This record gives sequence, C-alpha cells and structure tokens, in this order.
Amino acid sequence: MLDEQQTAARAWFEDLRDRICEEFEAIEREAGSDAAFDYLAWWRESGSAKTGPMEEGGGGGGVRGLMKGKVFEKVGVNVSTVGGTFSPEFAKTIHGAEDDPGFFATGISLVAHMTNPHVPAVHMNTRFLVTTKRWFGGGADLNPPLPYAEDTVDFHAAFKAACDAHDPEHYPRFKAWADDYFYIPHRQVHRGVGGIFYDHLEGDFDTNFAFTRAVGEAFLDIFPRIVRRRMGLAWTPQDEAELLTWRGRYAEFNLVYDRGTLFGLKTGGNIDAILMSLPPRVTWA
Repeated sequence: MLDEQQTAARAWFEDLRDRICEEFEAIEREAGSDAAFDYLAWWRESGSAKTGPMEEGGGGGGVRGLMKGKVFEKVGVNVSTVGGTFSPEFAKTIHGAEDDPGFFATGISLVAHMTNPHVPAVHMNTRFLVTTKRWFGGGADLNPPLPYAEDTVDFHAAFKAACDAHDPEHYPRFKAWADDYFYIPHRQVHRGVGGIFYDHLEGDFDTNFAFTRAVGEAFLDIFPRIVRRRMGLAWTPQDEAELLTWRGRYAEFNLVYDRGTLFGLKTGGNIDAILMSLPPRVTWA
C-alpha cells in the first residue's frame, strides 16, 4: 500500500500530465490539427510475469502518453509509479539503497520533438523516490536546433523565479548542475541551452514537494508560450537539416548518458515509454 506522501506525489504527477497534455492538444488545434494523445497503460515486468497495481501489492506500472501532430512531431508524456528491489549492483548506485535495495518511485517524464526547426525541443521530469531515504529530483532543459536568445532568457527566468520563491541558492546551484549534466563529453558540446537539474532533495517533504510542484508549474507556463511564439515561422531545407543533425546529438545523450533511461531499463520499465525520448527522424552525416 502507498503511504500518504507516495499517494500525494503520484496524484500530483498525474494531474500535471493531464494539464500539460490538454495544453499541447490546444496548441495543435490552434495550428489546424486534430492530433490528440494516445494513452497506453502498462504494468511493470517482474521476471517473466507482469505485476499489478501498487495498491494490490504489485510492482506498479504507468501510462505512456504519445502524440504525433502538426506542431509536435513527436511528444511523449509519461507517468509511472513502480516499486520493488534493485539488483545488488544497481543498488550501489542509488541514493539510500546501498544497504537495503527496496525502492518506490513515482514521477512524470516528458520529451517533445517539434516539427518546426525554430521551435525548441524540450525535456522535463520530476520524480519522488523512496529507499532508506526519501527525496525529490528532476528539472527541465531547452534544446533548440536554432537558438533564440529571447527564448533562452525567458525559459531560464521562469525557472529562476520558481527557484527563488523557495530558496535563493537553488537556481545558481541547479543551473550549474544542469550545465554539467546535459553535456555530451564525446562531442564536447551541451545538448541545448540548459535549464535546471536537481536530485536527492531530501529533508522536509512538504517543502521539497512544494518546490517540485513549482518546477512543474513553471514548465507549463513557459514552454507553451515559447512554442506559440515560434511555431508559425517559415523554415528552409537548411534549417531542417540542422534540426535532424541536432537530433542525433540528443539521441546520443539519451542512449549513452541519461540516468532516467538507465533507471527505467534497470527496473523493468516499459520499453516504449523509456525510449519515447528518441526523435522520430534523425540524421548522422
């Protein structure tokens, strides 16, 4: 059975998903498209068997939301709530699981790849994990093939405001963490223009949960505004070539370095949901 904190976190992530998907579908309608999210529920694999809902003592599962439209070439918005036991080796890499490999995790994960090269791709996730410790993590980063300074400034300003309302030390720390995390060492480039990234935010549940909600609200406020600002711009074949080449860098990062991808694969998650972050089209010259 889920405890009060676990239930509250899961409910928030599911509510945020619903509101994000509603807003993204509204953008599609504004563009003259009737695209809508397709939802697929899944249960977590446990060995060769699928386990049931957490409330019934199972290993949990989630819902994969996917939309392919006119503005959003491919966008995935997933919520999962899973629990179980880490493998001994993987437990050594997880905060608080070194001595006890049991875990609970719930969270939302979003990646949007846009049709128009002038509209930035984006990633956002927030999560709540329970091992022998309890903590929140997450963040968001903007990934434009054709960067606009105005978009970068506005994106960072939205998350700085969310951070500053809770702790003035959050933004400089979490921005630097994002700059370090969203970096592709073998290319020696950042995959985008940054954002914020935080992990192992533990201590007072209510305080940290409030901050995590603020991160989600900041995303829901700023990203649709940036999309609407750029989605009507014309683009050239050269712009699209830049988009497809840039997507290759994004795919490399997610397959080689991304912690969320590794966590999902190591804990028996849904493969289609885990790999929804990969772009629909990509070019390696």
